[in-house]
Amino acid sequence: MRIVFLGTPEVAVPALEALVAADDVEIVAVITNPDRPKGRSKQPVPPPVKVAAEAHGLPVWQPVKPIEVVDDLAALDVDACAIVAYGALLPRRVLDAGGRGFVNLHFSLLPRWRGAAPVQHAIRAGDRVTGVTCFVLDEGMDTGAVLATEEVQIARDDTSGSLLARLADVGAPVLLDALRRLVDGQQPVPQPEEGATLAPKITPENAVIDWSASAVIITDLVRSADPAPGAHTTFRGKRLKIWSVRPVDPVQDGADPPVVAAATPGEVVAVGKRAAVVACADGAVELLAVQPEGKGRVDGAAFVNGQRPELGERLG
Repeated sequence: MRIVFLGTPEVAVPALEALVAADDVEIVAVITNPDRPKGRSKQPVPPPVKVAAEAHGLPVWQPVKPIEVVDDLAALDVDACAIVAYGALLPRRVLDAGGRGFVNLHFSLLPRWRGAAPVQHAIRAGDRVTGVTCFVLDEGMDTGAVLATEEVQIARDDTSGSLLARLADVGAPVLLDALRRLVDGQQPVPQPEEGATLAPKITPENAVIDWSASAVIITDLVRSADPAPGAHTTFRGKRLKIWSVRPVDPVQDGADPPVVAAATPGEVVAVGKRAAVVACADGAVELLAVQPEGKGRVDGAAFVNGQRPELGERLG
Protein backbone atom coordinates (compact mmCIF):
# COMPACT_ATOMS: atom_id res chain seq x y z
CA MET A 1 0.00 0.00 0.00
CA ARG A 2 1.24 3.45 -0.90
CA ILE A 3 0.04 5.77 1.84
CA VAL A 4 0.53 9.25 3.27
CA PHE A 5 0.52 9.59 7.06
CA LEU A 6 -0.88 12.68 8.79
CA GLY A 7 -0.29 13.33 12.49
CA THR A 8 1.37 15.73 14.88
CA PRO A 9 1.68 14.90 18.63
CA GLU A 10 3.35 12.07 20.52
CA VAL A 11 0.11 10.09 20.60
CA ALA A 12 0.34 9.66 16.80
CA VAL A 13 3.85 8.19 16.86
CA PRO A 14 2.90 4.55 17.74
CA ALA A 15 0.68 4.40 14.66
CA LEU A 16 3.43 5.81 12.46
CA GLU A 17 5.90 3.27 13.83
CA ALA A 18 3.46 0.41 13.19
CA LEU A 19 3.04 1.47 9.57
CA VAL A 20 6.79 1.86 9.08
CA ALA A 21 7.30 -1.69 10.37
CA ALA A 22 4.64 -3.23 8.10
CA ASP A 23 6.07 -5.06 5.08
CA ASP A 24 3.07 -4.22 2.90
CA VAL A 25 3.12 -0.44 3.54
CA GLU A 26 5.14 2.24 1.78
CA ILE A 27 4.86 5.65 3.42
CA VAL A 28 5.52 8.10 0.59
CA ALA A 29 5.11 11.28 2.69
CA VAL A 30 4.32 12.43 6.21
CA ILE A 31 2.21 15.56 6.73
CA THR A 32 2.44 17.28 10.10
CA ASN A 33 1.96 20.73 11.60
CA PRO A 34 4.71 23.37 11.38
CA ASP A 35 7.34 23.66 14.10
CA ARG A 36 6.01 25.75 17.01
CA PRO A 37 7.90 27.99 19.45
CA LYS A 38 8.03 26.56 22.98
CA GLY A 39 9.51 27.39 26.35
CA ARG A 40 11.07 30.62 27.49
CA SER A 41 13.43 30.73 24.53
CA LYS A 42 10.51 30.55 22.07
CA GLN A 43 12.69 28.49 19.77
CA PRO A 44 10.76 26.48 17.16
CA VAL A 45 10.36 22.84 18.22
CA PRO A 46 9.48 20.11 15.71
CA PRO A 47 6.37 18.03 16.45
CA PRO A 48 6.99 14.46 17.62
CA VAL A 49 5.71 12.97 14.36
CA LYS A 50 8.26 14.97 12.39
CA VAL A 51 11.07 13.74 14.64
CA ALA A 52 9.94 10.12 14.24
CA ALA A 53 9.46 10.44 10.49
CA GLU A 54 12.89 11.97 9.91
CA ALA A 55 14.47 9.21 11.99
CA HIS A 56 13.15 6.78 9.36
CA GLY A 57 14.22 8.97 6.44
CA LEU A 58 10.64 9.76 5.42
CA PRO A 59 9.82 12.97 3.52
CA VAL A 60 8.00 15.46 5.76
CA TRP A 61 5.60 18.18 4.64
CA GLN A 62 4.57 20.93 7.08
CA PRO A 63 1.92 23.13 5.46
CA VAL A 64 0.21 25.82 7.51
CA LYS A 65 -3.04 24.64 5.92
CA PRO A 66 -3.47 21.21 4.29
CA ILE A 67 -5.00 22.75 1.15
CA GLU A 68 -1.51 24.09 0.35
CA VAL A 69 -0.29 20.59 -0.54
CA VAL A 70 -3.41 19.22 -2.22
CA ASP A 71 -1.84 19.13 -5.70
CA ASP A 72 1.32 17.45 -4.38
CA LEU A 73 -0.81 14.91 -2.54
CA ALA A 74 -2.85 14.12 -5.64
CA ALA A 75 0.35 13.66 -7.66
CA LEU A 76 1.54 10.89 -5.31
CA ASP A 77 -1.29 8.62 -6.49
CA VAL A 78 -1.60 6.89 -3.10
CA ASP A 79 -3.87 3.98 -2.23
CA ALA A 80 -5.07 5.63 0.99
CA CYS A 81 -4.06 7.99 3.79
CA ALA A 82 -3.76 7.41 7.53
CA ILE A 83 -4.48 10.21 9.99
CA VAL A 84 -4.00 10.38 13.77
CA ALA A 85 -4.42 13.60 15.77
CA TYR A 86 -3.27 15.77 12.88
CA GLY A 87 -4.82 18.91 14.33
CA ALA A 88 -6.59 20.45 11.31
CA LEU A 89 -9.81 19.83 9.42
CA LEU A 90 -9.40 18.56 5.86
CA PRO A 91 -11.50 20.22 3.14
CA ARG A 92 -13.20 18.18 0.44
CA ARG A 93 -10.48 18.85 -2.15
CA VAL A 94 -7.90 17.28 0.18
CA LEU A 95 -10.15 14.33 1.02
CA ASP A 96 -10.63 13.66 -2.68
CA ALA A 97 -6.84 13.52 -3.21
CA GLY A 98 -6.28 10.70 -0.72
CA GLY A 99 -6.84 7.61 -2.83
CA ARG A 100 -9.59 5.41 -1.42
CA GLY A 101 -9.88 7.64 1.60
CA PHE A 102 -8.39 8.96 4.81
CA VAL A 103 -8.57 6.38 7.60
CA ASN A 104 -8.71 8.21 10.92
CA LEU A 105 -7.75 6.63 14.25
CA HIS A 106 -10.07 8.14 16.86
CA PHE A 107 -9.74 7.52 20.59
CA SER A 108 -13.29 6.56 21.51
CA LEU A 109 -15.98 4.11 20.48
CA LEU A 110 -17.88 6.23 17.97
CA PRO A 111 -20.45 7.68 17.84
CA ARG A 112 -19.78 8.34 21.53
CA TRP A 113 -17.42 11.29 22.07
CA ARG A 114 -17.04 12.85 18.66
CA GLY A 115 -14.60 15.74 18.79
CA ALA A 116 -11.21 16.95 19.96
CA ALA A 117 -11.15 15.58 23.52
CA PRO A 118 -12.78 12.13 23.63
CA VAL A 119 -10.50 10.71 26.33
CA GLN A 120 -10.99 13.62 28.70
CA HIS A 121 -14.76 13.50 28.30
CA ALA A 122 -14.93 9.73 28.77
CA ILE A 123 -13.11 9.94 32.09
CA ARG A 124 -15.04 12.99 33.25
CA ALA A 125 -18.33 11.27 32.47
CA GLY A 126 -17.36 8.27 34.57
CA ASP A 127 -17.26 5.85 31.62
CA ARG A 128 -15.84 2.44 32.43
CA VAL A 129 -15.22 1.38 28.84
CA THR A 130 -13.88 3.28 25.86
CA GLY A 131 -11.76 2.21 22.90
CA VAL A 132 -10.54 3.16 19.45
CA THR A 133 -12.41 3.56 16.19
CA CYS A 134 -10.94 3.64 12.69
CA PHE A 135 -13.26 5.32 10.21
CA VAL A 136 -13.14 6.97 6.80
CA LEU A 137 -13.06 10.74 7.09
CA ASP A 138 -15.89 12.80 5.65
CA GLU A 139 -16.58 16.50 6.08
CA GLY A 140 -18.42 16.01 9.38
CA MET A 141 -16.98 15.94 12.90
CA ASP A 142 -15.96 12.28 13.31
CA THR A 143 -19.09 11.12 11.47
CA GLY A 144 -17.52 8.89 8.82
CA ALA A 145 -18.25 5.23 8.21
CA VAL A 146 -16.43 2.73 10.45
CA LEU A 147 -13.86 0.10 9.41
CA ALA A 148 -12.71 -1.27 12.79
CA THR A 149 -13.07 -0.80 16.55
CA GLU A 150 -11.54 -2.21 19.72
CA GLU A 151 -12.70 -1.79 23.31
CA VAL A 152 -10.44 -0.72 26.19
CA GLN A 153 -11.29 -0.71 29.89
CA ILE A 154 -10.84 2.52 31.83
CA ALA A 155 -9.09 1.94 35.15
CA ARG A 156 -10.14 3.88 38.22
CA ASP A 157 -6.67 5.43 38.49
CA ASP A 158 -6.40 6.32 34.79
CA THR A 159 -5.70 9.92 33.90
CA SER A 160 -6.24 11.30 30.43
CA GLY A 161 -2.51 10.99 29.89
CA SER A 162 -2.22 7.34 30.90
CA LEU A 163 -5.39 6.29 29.07
CA LEU A 164 -4.48 8.13 25.88
CA ALA A 165 -1.04 6.50 25.81
CA ARG A 166 -2.65 3.07 26.16
CA LEU A 167 -5.20 3.81 23.44
CA ALA A 168 -2.42 4.95 21.11
CA ASP A 169 -0.65 1.61 21.53
CA VAL A 170 -3.87 -0.38 21.12
CA GLY A 171 -4.94 1.68 18.12
CA ALA A 172 -1.75 1.37 16.07
CA PRO A 173 -2.37 -2.21 14.80
CA VAL A 174 -6.10 -1.47 14.45
CA LEU A 175 -5.26 1.37 12.08
CA LEU A 176 -3.01 -0.86 10.01
CA ASP A 177 -5.76 -3.48 9.78
CA ALA A 178 -8.33 -0.83 8.81
CA LEU A 179 -6.11 0.48 6.02
CA ARG A 180 -5.72 -3.03 4.64
CA ARG A 181 -9.48 -3.55 4.72
CA LEU A 182 -10.17 -0.31 2.87
CA VAL A 183 -7.56 -0.95 0.18
CA ASP A 184 -8.83 -4.53 -0.21
CA GLY A 185 -12.28 -3.15 -0.98
CA GLN A 186 -14.16 -3.64 2.31
CA GLN A 187 -17.09 -1.27 2.64
CA PRO A 188 -17.10 0.69 5.92
CA VAL A 189 -20.25 0.66 8.04
CA PRO A 190 -22.13 3.96 8.51
CA GLN A 191 -22.22 5.24 12.08
CA PRO A 192 -25.55 5.29 13.90
CA GLU A 193 -26.69 8.66 15.20
CA GLU A 194 -28.20 7.02 18.27
CA GLY A 195 -25.84 7.42 21.22
CA ALA A 196 -23.80 10.19 19.62
CA THR A 197 -22.15 12.60 22.07
CA LEU A 198 -19.76 15.50 21.56
CA ALA A 199 -16.30 15.96 23.07
CA PRO A 200 -15.18 19.56 22.52
CA LYS A 201 -11.74 20.72 23.63
CA ILE A 202 -11.34 21.09 27.41
CA THR A 203 -10.21 24.59 28.38
CA PRO A 204 -9.02 25.85 31.78
CA GLU A 205 -12.46 27.42 32.22
CA ASN A 206 -13.99 23.93 31.89
CA ALA A 207 -11.70 22.50 34.56
CA VAL A 208 -12.70 24.59 37.59
CA ILE A 209 -13.53 22.38 40.58
CA ASP A 210 -17.05 22.76 41.95
CA TRP A 211 -16.70 21.71 45.56
CA SER A 212 -20.49 21.30 45.86
CA ALA A 213 -20.21 18.28 43.55
CA SER A 214 -19.74 14.73 44.78
CA ALA A 215 -16.35 13.24 45.60
CA VAL A 216 -16.60 10.90 42.60
CA ILE A 217 -17.38 13.74 40.18
CA ILE A 218 -14.50 15.82 41.55
CA THR A 219 -12.12 12.87 41.33
CA ASP A 220 -13.12 12.15 37.73
CA LEU A 221 -12.69 15.81 36.79
CA VAL A 222 -9.19 15.87 38.27
CA ARG A 223 -8.23 12.67 36.42
CA SER A 224 -9.68 13.94 33.16
CA ALA A 225 -7.70 17.20 33.26
CA ASP A 226 -4.32 15.54 33.85
CA PRO A 227 -1.98 16.37 32.12
CA ALA A 228 -3.85 19.29 30.53
CA PRO A 229 -5.26 21.75 31.29
CA GLY A 230 -5.17 20.73 34.97
CA ALA A 231 -8.17 20.93 37.31
CA HIS A 232 -7.95 23.98 39.52
CA THR A 233 -9.48 25.96 42.35
CA THR A 234 -8.32 28.90 44.44
CA PHE A 235 -6.60 28.95 47.81
CA ARG A 236 -5.90 32.18 49.68
CA GLY A 237 -6.80 34.16 46.59
CA LYS A 238 -4.43 32.36 44.22
CA ARG A 239 -4.94 29.57 41.73
CA LEU A 240 -4.23 26.06 43.01
CA LYS A 241 -4.04 23.23 40.51
CA ILE A 242 -5.23 19.88 41.82
CA TRP A 243 -3.47 16.93 40.19
CA SER A 244 -4.60 14.01 42.31
CA VAL A 245 -7.30 13.43 44.92
CA ARG A 246 -8.79 10.49 46.77
CA PRO A 247 -12.36 10.30 48.08
CA VAL A 248 -12.54 9.67 51.82
CA ASP A 249 -15.43 8.76 54.09
CA PRO A 250 -17.28 11.61 55.81
CA VAL A 251 -16.51 9.98 59.14
CA GLN A 252 -13.66 7.50 59.50
CA ASP A 253 -12.37 6.69 62.96
CA GLY A 254 -8.64 6.41 63.24
CA ALA A 255 -7.94 8.06 59.88
CA ASP A 256 -4.83 10.16 59.31
CA PRO A 257 -5.93 12.86 59.09
CA PRO A 258 -9.28 12.38 60.85
CA VAL A 259 -12.30 13.45 58.79
CA VAL A 260 -15.27 15.37 60.18
CA ALA A 261 -18.81 14.70 59.04
CA ALA A 262 -20.48 18.07 58.36
CA ALA A 263 -18.79 20.98 56.64
CA THR A 264 -19.30 23.55 53.90
CA PRO A 265 -18.13 22.37 50.46
CA GLY A 266 -14.62 23.59 49.82
CA GLU A 267 -13.78 23.81 53.53
CA VAL A 268 -10.56 22.29 54.85
CA VAL A 269 -11.90 19.76 57.33
CA ALA A 270 -8.71 17.94 58.29
CA VAL A 271 -4.97 18.46 58.08
CA GLY A 272 -2.61 15.57 58.71
CA LYS A 273 0.99 14.67 58.01
CA ARG A 274 0.09 13.12 54.66
CA ALA A 275 -2.42 15.59 53.21
CA ALA A 276 -5.21 18.08 53.71
CA VAL A 277 -8.82 17.02 53.30
CA VAL A 278 -11.46 19.22 51.68
CA ALA A 279 -15.22 18.84 52.05
CA CYS A 280 -17.51 18.28 49.07
CA ALA A 281 -21.19 17.43 48.58
CA ASP A 282 -21.17 13.90 49.95
CA GLY A 283 -18.04 13.72 52.04
CA ALA A 284 -14.52 14.86 51.30
CA VAL A 285 -11.44 14.38 49.14
CA GLU A 286 -7.83 14.10 50.18
CA LEU A 287 -5.43 16.35 48.22
CA LEU A 288 -2.69 13.97 47.10
CA ALA A 289 -0.89 16.22 44.60
CA VAL A 290 -1.29 19.94 43.97
CA GLN A 291 0.49 22.86 42.35
CA PRO A 292 0.35 26.31 43.99
CA GLU A 293 0.38 29.27 41.63
CA GLY A 294 3.88 30.04 40.40
CA LYS A 295 5.33 26.84 41.88
CA GLY A 296 5.93 23.26 40.87
CA ARG A 297 3.81 20.19 41.49
CA VAL A 298 4.10 18.79 45.03
CA ASP A 299 2.56 15.91 46.95
CA GLY A 300 0.01 16.38 49.71
CA ALA A 301 2.55 16.25 52.51
CA ALA A 302 4.72 18.97 50.94
CA PHE A 303 1.64 21.14 50.45
CA VAL A 304 0.70 20.76 54.12
CA ASN A 305 4.24 21.54 55.28
CA GLY A 306 4.75 24.45 52.90
CA GLN A 307 1.36 26.17 52.86
CA ARG A 308 0.10 25.06 56.28
CA PRO A 309 -3.63 25.07 55.47
CA GLU A 310 -5.81 25.61 58.53
CA LEU A 311 -9.05 23.98 59.54
CA GLY A 312 -12.00 26.00 58.27
CA GLU A 313 -10.15 27.66 55.40
CA ARG A 314 -12.01 27.58 52.10
CA LEU A 315 -10.95 26.53 48.64
CA GLY A 316 -12.74 27.95 45.63
